[in-house]
Amino acid sequence: MIFLAPWILVGFVALPVLWWLVRARPPAPRLQTFPPVAWLRALRPLRDDAARAPWWLLLLRSAGVALLVLGLAQPTIVHTAALSDVSGRTLIVVDNGWAAAQGWNRRIAALDTVLDHIARANGRADLVLTAPDGTGDLPPIVADRPATSLRPIIDALRPQAWGTDRARAADAVARAPHPNQIVYLPDHLATPKDAVFRRALEDKAPVRALDLGDTAPVALSSALDADGHVRLHVATLPSSAPRQLRIKARNLSGGAIADVPVSIAAGASSGDAMLSLPAEIRNVIDRFTIDDASGASALHLTDEGDRRRPVGLLLAGSGAETPLVGAAFYLKRALATTVDLREGEVAHLLQSPLSVMIAVDGTLSDPAQRTLIMQWVKKGGTLIRFSGPYLARSDQTDSAGTGPDNLLPVTLVGGARQLGGSMSWGTPQGLAPFDDTSPFHALPASRDVTVSRQVLAQPTADLPAHTWARLTDGTPLVTHASLGDGQIVLFHVTATPDWSTLPLSGLFVDMLHSLIERASGVDLPADTAQLTPALALDGDGNLVPPPPAAQSLAARAFGHTPLSPHHPPGLYGPLQARRALNVGDTVLSLVPAAPFGTVVDMDTVHRDHALGPLLLAVAVCLLLIDMIVSFGLRGAFFRRFVGLALLCVLEATTPAARAQTPPPGAALDTRLGYIRTGHDDLDTVSRQGLQGLSDYVNARTSADLGHPDGVTPEHDDLAYYPMLYWPITSDATTSPARIAALNTYMAHGGILLIDTQGNDPATANDQHGPFAPDAPGTAAALKRVTTGLSIPPLARLTDHHVLAHTFYLLHDFPGRYAGQPIWVAREGDAANDGVSPVIIGSADWAHAWAVDNDGNAPYAVLPDGDDQRRLAYRFGVNAVIYALTGNYKADQVHVPALLHRLGQ
Repeated sequence: MIFLAPWILVGFVALPVLWWLVRARPPAPRLQTFPPVAWLRALRPLRDDAARAPWWLLLLRSAGVALLVLGLAQPTIVHTAALSDVSGRTLIVVDNGWAAAQGWNRRIAALDTVLDHIARANGRADLVLTAPDGTGDLPPIVADRPATSLRPIIDALRPQAWGTDRARAADAVARAPHPNQIVYLPDHLATPKDAVFRRALEDKAPVRALDLGDTAPVALSSALDADGHVRLHVATLPSSAPRQLRIKARNLSGGAIADVPVSIAAGASSGDAMLSLPAEIRNVIDRFTIDDASGASALHLTDEGDRRRPVGLLLAGSGAETPLVGAAFYLKRALATTVDLREGEVAHLLQSPLSVMIAVDGTLSDPAQRTLIMQWVKKGGTLIRFSGPYLARSDQTDSAGTGPDNLLPVTLVGGARQLGGSMSWGTPQGLAPFDDTSPFHALPASRDVTVSRQVLAQPTADLPAHTWARLTDGTPLVTHASLGDGQIVLFHVTATPDWSTLPLSGLFVDMLHSLIERASGVDLPADTAQLTPALALDGDGNLVPPPPAAQSLAARAFGHTPLSPHHPPGLYGPLQARRALNVGDTVLSLVPAAPFGTVVDMDTVHRDHALGPLLLAVAVCLLLIDMIVSFGLRGAFFRRFVGLALLCVLEATTPAARAQTPPPGAALDTRLGYIRTGHDDLDTVSRQGLQGLSDYVNARTSADLGHPDGVTPEHDDLAYYPMLYWPITSDATTSPARIAALNTYMAHGGILLIDTQGNDPATANDQHGPFAPDAPGTAAALKRVTTGLSIPPLARLTDHHVLAHTFYLLHDFPGRYAGQPIWVAREGDAANDGVSPVIIGSADWAHAWAVDNDGNAPYAVLPDGDDQRRLAYRFGVNAVIYALTGNYKADQVHVPALLHRLGQ
């Protein structure tokens, strides 16, 4: 133990003075003969004055003063000697690149420990950082600072989102003043300039490298394979112990969509996992994150390249997929790796969202199918058609002869134009360069593509405006036209090599990809296009404005460009064509750096423990006790003080005092309640959900709801709550006390909102309602826990029920999941004044309503996102108003009859 302020120990000279003052006696009494002394002897004194202080009071005061002096001298216990000889001048070198973000707080704590040792030795320090800042330059050297002034600078350090520049760091070390020793905090990641950097450090002074143990960096990347599965790859440094990581897929609002475990074996440097999701859900993933990992490398942003558009393919006949000659053979190979390709009839394809529908020749001969597709196109769909013998007919009527084909962008000339061959004077035509207004403008017009047969468009004045691609003779190859909010696109050749070599070229794939991306509102930039940074990731993994040194990056350079202040990780390009640059895109494997210098294991190094605050606290307590005892020795104050203390103890321990507890918060303001399930995660969601609903109700209605409460029906008073939210789990149980409490609650006007949270489809059985017989899982638990409840006959909730228009006019009642049925008391039931005492559903409203401490919605809502969440909130508002006001809305329909009766 050492004293940081030893000069204060001079205060111990006050102890003899204190001893002398306390032990001092009053002067001896003078003897005087006085006759009435016999009377005085008969008097009894009211109090006795001590001739000297008691010995225990003397020790108490001496101990208090001694501890006060010791505390002011700042005694400190030194736990380790590993850095005890740090003295003189110290150069601190810190790796602060992206690889140091993992365990950054531990790194700062280690540097604070080093500063403690430097301060104890009255040394001075310099600071060198190895990663450039946002301007592209290394931060200037912080030179010749005492430890106390360097501490705020180090505590404010944050990691950068790019790697270290150890070549320039070596130059900075060479320019730094010569120290007595160097303390180096590495990130343990090898770089090409490690040898130069190591030589610069060792030539300067002896090096001590701090080892923080398990702070290995991680780099996350993802890729979409040909089957539509997301392959997640985590690169890290090898460790002697296996590691278990969890990766979460999140949407734009931060809600978790999927949770994937990743195992990294002992000694392994990477781990992989596969994620399989439907295209509709996969396309709303905004990022992947690693739990309990920090920094830009533990996050992977997705962009348009990670999304697959749902594309429908209409086939004609069983031979459509015949190799090399089938109409769909080349289309499927061109699209299989870039889109979510679906095949089938029109009615089947339109049951789920589509970006594009592709129809080969002869698949739209049925007028009923064309009508369905026309309605779909008018709502924003894109129809891509290919020509063939059907469209080459002179009248383009359907197979039934009922009328012309009305799903064409231009009027066609009957017959097919033959170019080349023994029966034609012409030669096959090549492609003309694409216009700037064409979606193919960024694609080169391949000279290998020739057209030997085509369907011609009727020449009109506006034909050039409808042409996206043409042959060298000016005749259209690809035409388009708007229909409502959608587009119809026609290739004037077949999807097979019969009429052209286009399906055999790579240009065919690029043209289809451009049309599909355009249909989804995305205009992908050309490979040579320069994309400017829009948002950048900082070292902590947050999206922030780009640093000052950020520059544009060519589209073809993504995934190949090293990260730097000039090209930071983040999002590049316009809003409709964003590209993501991630740390994991260029770091597929991590190589550990070779250790050098004297390695100091920081797990065995602890910060010095200061005893001063503890000693001062004890000294103050002793002096307070001395003051109380001194007052007590003077008279009745002590008795009064003890009596007051005893009275407080008795008041706190008597049953009468315990019975007078303050009223619960629900008695002072209106609150919603939720029934605890015993699952902490689910109870947290219920609390967050009702809090979000309460805030929404307060902002849009005159109701004023307080914070929600969790209740246990058999123990808590339920009379304060107008509505209770009850999430049902598969292991839910009940008891007679709970059944009795809930029956009493419903009988006195309370409403139970029972939610099976979408876990069991048996709740959607219209025949049996929410109590399907022999249903497994949550439905069985619902039947089990509601046995004995006074639930009236139920009917499915419709938009005619009063609950559908208590505040908002609603036709759907979704939660986190849409389309789930809701059950309420059958209308006309006279019990409870016609108000349904129970609402049963499986839409998982709590997850849709939930808000976290930052006011964000942490859980995704499927399939319609924010629009569906808004409807879920509105249903919650209707339920709250219904619980607060009953069926007053239903009474309004009788107002005309009442007025008519009053008029009579």
